[in-house]
Amino acid sequence: MRAVVQRVRRAQVDVEGETVGAIGSGLLILLGVAAGDTVEQCVWMADRVAKLRIFPDDAGKMNLDLRTVGGSALVVSQFTLYGDCASGRRPGFTRAARPEVARPLVDQFAEELVALGVPVATGRFGADMQVELVNDGPVTLILDSPSGPGSTGSTAGDNPRK
Repeated sequence: MRAVVQRVRRAQVDVEGETVGAIGSGLLILLGVAAGDTVEQCVWMADRVAKLRIFPDDAGKMNLDLRTVGGSALVVSQFTLYGDCASGRRPGFTRAARPEVARPLVDQFAEELVALGVPVATGRFGADMQVELVNDGPVTLILDSPSGPGSTGSTAGDNPRK
């Protein structure tokens, strides 16, 4: 699972001229699901995102997380995060999960954020979306979930809620 996390002043997603998701201050999360990703990786990723200390404290140091500042998350599925541009001129997407696998995992990720106390808005899975944002900082991070036991850092099987 891969997430591009952007600290924003505001963000919204429109589909065919209709706003389907919008937030004020918080995080825009572009979420890609790889073939083979699991619910455990959703839990890990949601915990990591919710607890990232990337908001400024009174001294201006990035020291506060999304929940502490009362921010929201806008979750937008984006299979192109797994585009392979290594050869040719057209990206290949064989590493991205098929829609029937990816959709429930994107939904699960959003549900995990809600369970952690984060207000969540979403885009519309599979739709042609227009994403508008005011990046704050700018602060943009790329997070990859561990692929399983033996990977660097925490493993996807760890329970981050402990």
